[in-house]
Amino acid sequence: MTNFTTIEASERAKAGKGAARATRRDGLVPAVIYGAKQDPSLIALDPRVVLRELTKAGWRSRLYEVKTGEGVQRALMREVQLHPVSDRPIHVDFQRLAPGEHIKVAVQVVFEGEAVSPGLKRGGVLNVVRHTVEVSVDPDNIPSHFTADLSELDINDNVRWSDLKGTEGASHGTDRDFVIATVAAPTVVAEPEPAAPAAAPAAAPAKKGGKK
Repeated sequence: MTNFTTIEASERAKAGKGAARATRRDGLVPAVIYGAKQDPSLIALDPRVVLRELTKAGWRSRLYEVKTGEGVQRALMREVQLHPVSDRPIHVDFQRLAPGEHIKVAVQVVFEGEAVSPGLKRGGVLNVVRHTVEVSVDPDNIPSHFTADLSELDINDNVRWSDLKGTEGASHGTDRDFVIATVAAPTVVAEPEPAAPAAAPAAAPAKKGGKK
């Protein structure tokens, strides 16, 4: 079961660009929690909290408890708008979670066993096709990551969806057993052939005849 990350937030009374700008002037980040067939909740966040979450891997699939004066709402952080110059957060969208309602999240794939993989030890190259996989899951059981074991892979072997660990209860919505990563053969760089020696310059023809 996914651990909850608690975020403290304050409530905002008004929507609109003017109200959002006023929130930013106060040093806070305007945000909204939407979904689950309820009215949107307008909130404001400490920008340091938002930046802290963005530095963590897999923040799009992390389950949050957003605490305000009205109580606690469970949500996913779906979108963060950044200032084009300063890269500071200027708006955050949360998706409210409804009990029993499956949601789509992108879950990170973590690779292990590189050090003992026969193919990689022989000079093979790990070619990652998917760093994340979008799946449908129950909000109470969002995996923090999937694990791809490379320890037995030789050159030209691959890891597929069915090989991943931690996918119980997650569905990607198709019957395809798609490739996550492959161990490709090492690239051989051909050595350039030595250049042929330059031909000696031809001797100038001798002049015929003399002075009369």
